[in-house]
Amino acid sequence: MLVRLFYISRANVAMTSTVTSTILESARVHNRVAGITGVLCQGQGLFIQVLEGERNSVNRLYNTLIKDKRHKDVEMVAIEEVQERKFPNWSMAHVIISEDDPMIQLNHPEFDPFKASSAQLQELIADLLQQSTPIN
Repeated sequence: MLVRLFYISRANVAMTSTVTSTILESARVHNRVAGITGVLCQGQGLFIQVLEGERNSVNRLYNTLIKDKRHKDVEMVAIEEVQERKFPNWSMAHVIISEDDPMIQLNHPEFDPFKASSAQLQELIADLLQQSTPIN
């Protein structure tokens, strides 16, 4: 059974490019082996992540992620059964959320992911992907 899981969290440590690179490198290797795809939107002290794959693999990964000390306030926003992946080619794409990004300022000026619905988060992720070039 294929699922898509959305979660949000706050950074618990300074998110330097080295920390981010370490996270992404590890995720990409693990996700390829586990058959997981997705995207990580990161910046402004926030993580917004989508994971896709077989339910047991996604659940195992999420259980590992909630114990990771590099972030806090981890909240699952939604988990849903899906027929196909939105991110089939990305073991873990990375999109930076910048406060200077006009899309953030104009389209989502008062956006708080901890109060957003799953639909609003999906819209934000779609906008971020449209406005940037994800790194995979």
